[in-house]
Parts: sequence; structure tokens; C-alpha cells
Amino acid sequence: MSLVSERLAALSPSETLAMSQKSAELKAQGFDVINLSVGEPDFNTPDHIKQAAKEAVDNNFSFYSPVNGYLSLRKAIVEKLKKENNLEYTPEQIVCSNGAKQSVCNVLMSVVSKGDEVIIPAPFWVSYVEMVKLAEGTNVIIPTTFEQNYKLSAQQLEEAITEKTKAIILCSPSNPTGSVYSKEELKALVDVLKNHPNVIIIADEIYEHINYIGKHESIAQFPEVFDRTVIVNGVSKGYAMTGWRIGWIAAPQWIASACNKLQGQYTSGPSSIAQKAAEAAYLGSQDCVEKMRKAFENRKNLILKLASEIEGFNLKEPEGAFYIFPECNSYFGKSYNGKTIQSSTDLAMFLLEDAHVACVGGDAFGAKNCIRMSYATSEEQIIEAFKRISASLKKLN
Repeated sequence: MSLVSERLAALSPSETLAMSQKSAELKAQGFDVINLSVGEPDFNTPDHIKQAAKEAVDNNFSFYSPVNGYLSLRKAIVEKLKKENNLEYTPEQIVCSNGAKQSVCNVLMSVVSKGDEVIIPAPFWVSYVEMVKLAEGTNVIIPTTFEQNYKLSAQQLEEAITEKTKAIILCSPSNPTGSVYSKEELKALVDVLKNHPNVIIIADEIYEHINYIGKHESIAQFPEVFDRTVIVNGVSKGYAMTGWRIGWIAAPQWIASACNKLQGQYTSGPSSIAQKAAEAAYLGSQDCVEKMRKAFENRKNLILKLASEIEGFNLKEPEGAFYIFPECNSYFGKSYNGKTIQSSTDLAMFLLEDAHVACVGGDAFGAKNCIRMSYATSEEQIIEAFKRISASLKKLN
């Protein structure tokens, strides 16, 4: 008999974390597993950021911070938003949390009531739909296609909005597709949203700095929707600080206050030391960000070349983030060793067991014909991974 709550029973486990765990188990058994499943940079946190954390320890930043984060960090974020995005916020509109994942969940838990609809374009990051379930909202999944580069069109958005629509989640640059919305594409969505003043826009911009096509465009730049847009961002991806767990929102005051109230009851403020490190990330030299972005761009070019040589993979060039998301359904129905590939999750498991390469099936992202591969690993590992993938896929018939 299960005694867990209905709320928990309704949740699906994270497929990305599950695949990481399975690959770790194989590694522990002595297998040489190449992990293309993880969504984190393989770079170490830059030295000046680590130094700030050491100084924070020495200066006794070991007490509770304000629930929404130190004022000095929130001021640094305000300065970043002004300088990089030309957006005006006050420190009171910033809430710092234990990673951008908590930031997204805070917003949904603060604004979504039972039965409220949340529009999520597919493919989507795996946790969005589960968070909406937690908030007792209703997911409205809008499938996008390879041909539209997995980006939501204005027409699709217009058709999806009902009187029950409470929010929409947009992720740009996108996990898992690598797609990036242009200013023109965002404006087309804004032209729809301006006619629906009760819809809140949650803009997940955590991959902002990993962009291969030029300037990042935020939907918050449009005055028509600024006062109901919540930017979600953090230091994890751009500064190689995944384990430090610092994310944040920049939001209308009422949403920031709501998230502050919620967070005050279940986690309080994030790590004091990590906050001082994040402050140094924003106030210090940004050369490290560009250096890592260039390295990701080189890896993107390499993995695109290798993936395009795999028969049966159909893929778009990523415009940001550090994933490729090839269509792989040409392998569905093929078999090896008595096992038949029925889905992208099956294919991911086959590649883990046969090639010892960890990827994540697109089923988890609302895209059953695709598979997500991260290139947040060294060029040597990428080359070796695709040698193995090619050899394993040739066994399927």
C-alpha cells in the first residue's frame, strides 16, 4: 500500500536525472560511460568567483540571508538586467532561490490555482509539466514541429488561449531543442498576448549567455507585456555554477512578493556563500562567460558534423544552449539481440547499454521522435561517443 500523497503520486520522476543515475550505476560497475545526458557545463567555476566564496567564508557570511537574497546580490542582478537587457527593475522585484528550477516552481505555485491552464510549447524542459501538476493547474501542451524549428507560432498561441489560461512558459534559448526566439518572433507572440491581459508570461532565460546567433532577446523588452512577465535566470549555465544553486526571478512586484512569502515558508533564502559567489559572477569580468560560450560553439560545430553523418538522424542546427535534438524515429521498429526499439526512450536505453553513451529520450520532453544529446563535454568525449553511437546503431535491423 502506498501512503504518499495524491500530489506526489501524480508526479513523474525526472528522466534527465534518472538517466544520469543509470549512467552513474554503470560507471560504478567499471564501464566507461560517456554522459551526453546532463544539462550542466563541464567547466570548473571561474577562479575569481571561487575566491569570492572563500572570502565570504572568511568574512563570516554564515548566517541566514534575507528570504529573497542579499540586497547586494539583488542590486547586482538589477545592474545586470539594465546593462545587458536594457530592463529596469528594483531590488525588491528580484527573488533569489535555490536554482532557477525553484524559481520556476515558486512562480507557478504562487500564481496558478486549481484548474488554471498553463500553455507549454513542446518540446519542453521535463520539469515544467510536473510543476504545473504540483500547482494543481492544467497543462495545455502545444506541439511544435521540426519545420518551425520547434518554436511556437502566434497562431498556435492564439488558438490555445482560453478564459482559463493563467500563464505561458517560454524557454529561449531552449532546453532541449537549442532554438532561440528572435525579436520578431517574440513580437508576434506579444501581439497576441497584449489582447489577453490576464495571461502571465514566464520567460525561462537560464541559457541566455549560451547563444550562437547574436544578442539575446527577452520578451520582457516589450512594454505591452512587461508588467506581467517574469524573467527566470541564474548563474548555473553561463558561469558553470550548477552546484552552487542560485537562480532568481525579476518580476512584477506582486509576484515577487508572493514568491518571497512562499519561499519564506519552505526554504528561506539560498546559501549565503553561494550568493556572494553569484554576486562576484555578475560584478566581475565577463570574459569567462564568452570563453565558455566559444568553447560550446566549437563543440556544437563538431557534434553537428558527427551527428549529420549518422544515417537516420534529422536535426536542426542549435542556436543556443548546449544540446542537439535529432529526430531518430527511423530506428523505431528495428531490433538487436531480441530487443525492439519502440520509442526514443528505448533508443536511449539501447545506446546506454550497448554503446555506453548516455542520452535522454525525447518522450520526456514531449517530443517522442527525438533524442536529446548534450555537448557540455570535451571534444574528445564527443568524438568517441559518436564512434560508439554509429557502431551501435548499425547493429539495429
